[in-house]
Amino acid sequence: MRKVLIVLAFIFAILGIVFAILPMGTLGVLPVGLSLVFGGIAYMKSEAANRNVPKWLLIVAGLTLVIIIVRSLIPDEVEKDVQFEQKKIESKQEDLKDLEGLE
Repeated sequence: MRKVLIVLAFIFAILGIVFAILPMGTLGVLPVGLSLVFGGIAYMKSEAANRNVPKWLLIVAGLTLVIIIVRSLIPDEVEKDVQFEQKKIESKQEDLKDLEGLE
């Protein structure tokens, strides 16, 4: 049972890390939470000498959770591209002149 819990915690920790790296927003909280739950249960079921792997899984999952929360607090600001907006207006004016020339 302990090994199954460790494998599940490891899989969900990896998924949480992948979701934290990719721009998934707060979607990574779910696998990290599951990793924390399975890792915590594996830690409780382990003997004192065998608690090394669940302890590291809990640390990795906790750090990943902190990273996801911090990334969700940082606002995503997109800078306005003035040159693109100007080209778009010029293109629209040229299209209007072309349409007037057709009539």
